Amino acid sequence: MIKIAAVIVAGLALAACGGDISSENQTQTANATTDSHVAVAVDAASLDAIGEEFVKLALGVGVHDAAFVDAYHGPEEWAEAAKSQARSLDALESDAQGLLISLARANGDDPSIRGAMLEKLTRAALTRIQMTGGDQFTFNEETRLLYDAVAPEYDIALFDATLVEIDALIPGDTPLNERVDNFRNSLAIPSEKLQAVFDAAIAECRARTLAHYDLPDNERFDLEFVNDKPWSGYNWYQGDYHSLIQVNTDFPIIIDRAVDLGCHEGYPGHHTWNIMLERDILNEAGWIEYSVYPLFSPMSVTAEGSANYGIQLAFPGDEKIAFERDVLFPLAGLDPAEAGRLEQLNKLRSKLSHARNHVAREYLDGRINRDEAIEMNMKYRLESRERAEQGVRFIETYRGYVLNYNLGRDLVEDYVARKAAGGMDRWDAFEKLLTTPLSASDIESEL
Repeated sequence: MIKIAAVIVAGLALAACGGDISSENQTQTANATTDSHVAVAVDAASLDAIGEEFVKLALGVGVHDAAFVDAYHGPEEWAEAAKSQARSLDALESDAQGLLISLARANGDDPSIRGAMLEKLTRAALTRIQMTGGDQFTFNEETRLLYDAVAPEYDIALFDATLVEIDALIPGDTPLNERVDNFRNSLAIPSEKLQAVFDAAIAECRARTLAHYDLPDNERFDLEFVNDKPWSGYNWYQGDYHSLIQVNTDFPIIIDRAVDLGCHEGYPGHHTWNIMLERDILNEAGWIEYSVYPLFSPMSVTAEGSANYGIQLAFPGDEKIAFERDVLFPLAGLDPAEAGRLEQLNKLRSKLSHARNHVAREYLDGRINRDEAIEMNMKYRLESRERAEQGVRFIETYRGYVLNYNLGRDLVEDYVARKAAGGMDRWDAFEKLLTTPLSASDIESEL
């Protein structure tokens, strides 16, 4: 496990490429602007009012940045107004500055959990507005401003040592990535068995989650198989406890991905998290800002980190490989005798998960070119050239978002372990995290 305290930023030091954007400068900029429609007066700067204006800000950003609003289930007229009365990026930047002033007044010296997260969400939106307008940030600056987290510097020798172990597990004379890719492809789910295997995997993920959580009676999802995407799976939350889960079939889907995606996109991952946000924080607490999920925001640390850790939570120890061997392998018509070696390989490959951050940082900061990024993906993610190219497409599309999967998972695992050490049930600890608006630095320090 990475030493979390060493890599999480305690605060958002807003230093951007090409100039300082400190709180003092932000205040001066916002004070000089008179047309911002969201600078709530000090005597009316309630978090409810600010939360509403944040939602409208996020929807406005989404008009310019198609990936920014990942989910929205608030008043439809707000979404329509964002499109029909679209504000310029300059106006949106002014709006964000005004909200930060209002938040500073409302929060005072001791902000609540809600107020603190609203400030970080607004600063992230401001950063994304600036990026959309052409401002450039280093990988570390970008992830600090958007996700309140910075990945550590990596010792490549540790990744290389893991490759030696994998080489011994999958011996041969051809390049290691080809051997690993061929072995995994031998365990691909036949296309005609995809629906049955995924139905069984998701049903098991759901049953294990419902054994611990009471979810709404009308919670549901639709499953679709798609292609030509930069990702392997996606949950498009529709609101009213309903998700659309899409699985990308550009490449063969290996048998272990059924449970991984069932947990990550469904139970107890994204679908479950979105349900709890809508039910507990939006509907019950009345925090309107949780009617929108800005993808490029500190919320994504919990979103992706919990979805990845949720696999281990639902299938602790050897339970995942046992379920795959005994249920999914036969259902897919695959040889269960290969389950053990697949599990060994996956445990070793997990040591390489942070190589994704290293490749993304080197590429986005200009120290390697696209071809070199593809080659590094092939080497350290043990992928075919085609899969490695898809991985680079993801980096180009979502940039620093990649750290939410691995660093986010480490944070969530560490959080649950701390709570369990204090006597809390792991599922209860996980639910507490899902229903408490915390950024990366909050998760690291919250006891």
